[in-house]
Amino acid sequence: MVSTNNPPSVAFNLKQYLEEQKQVVETALEEAIAVVYPEKIYDAMRYSLLAGGKRLRPILCLSACNLIGGTTTMAMPSACAMEMIHTMSLIHDDLPAMDNDDYRRGKLTNHKVYGEDIAILAGDGLLAYAFEFIATQTQGVPAERVLQVIARLGRAVGAAGLVGGQVVDLECEGKPDVSVETLTFIHRHKTGALLEASVVCGAILGGASDPQLQCLSEYAQNIGLAFQIVDDILDITATQEELGKTAGKDLLAQKATYPSLWGLDESRRQAQQLIDAAKANLTSFGPAAAPLLSLADYIVSRSN
Repeated sequence: MVSTNNPPSVAFNLKQYLEEQKQVVETALEEAIAVVYPEKIYDAMRYSLLAGGKRLRPILCLSACNLIGGTTTMAMPSACAMEMIHTMSLIHDDLPAMDNDDYRRGKLTNHKVYGEDIAILAGDGLLAYAFEFIATQTQGVPAERVLQVIARLGRAVGAAGLVGGQVVDLECEGKPDVSVETLTFIHRHKTGALLEASVVCGAILGGASDPQLQCLSEYAQNIGLAFQIVDDILDITATQEELGKTAGKDLLAQKATYPSLWGLDESRRQAQQLIDAAKANLTSFGPAAAPLLSLADYIVSRSN
């Protein structure tokens, strides 16, 4: 007699998934930039790019592409580009003219090692190379999809995205009357735009339909804002050793944060609401969305 009982479902192992994906990404990043003349600029670019970190953006890019039916190979150049651009934003954000920080990922910031001039140029080099890398290294993907990715990523990084968010962030420093709406604008652009691009670009490379892209875009917007709320919470509650950067910087810079407007408990509740909404955006994908579902939970439960 043949049993009709279904075998028990195996829970998705996020820890193993993150370790495996991170290793694949680390290998690709290591191979992406060679050191040639003038060596100093390539050393500076690699110093920050290979300094560790969660590699969340490239992993989201790969996961979204795989969800749609694409392959890791198709998405890897774009995944690396996401990390190059994210690293650029960290190098520039740490500069004295911006957030003025001495540590990032537990190491001295780029300008502390190479000087402000080289740090600025290292960020510029990574930004430019990210687009070159997508254009020249993406294989097995129709050209029109690659073009879409380049256009979306350009918008996410420019004045309509990351740069615009940073400008409003700088303008609001020290102001006591920053509204929740303005704070949300800052973080949907400064942090959220690149997270959204990571997910959506991965899905585009995999051949996603417009309805699929809409669901994934909403998912990414929700996790992007939740990510920043958790960042604001950790700036207050975590140590420098846990964060890998100076703790309490927002308070010292008199920056508006979600905890300063809502308090810690309400900030945690709002972050969880966003994660719940993000997971609901993935309902139509079924069990195949397990990596992205687990990554959403990871964002709200992380300690750095």
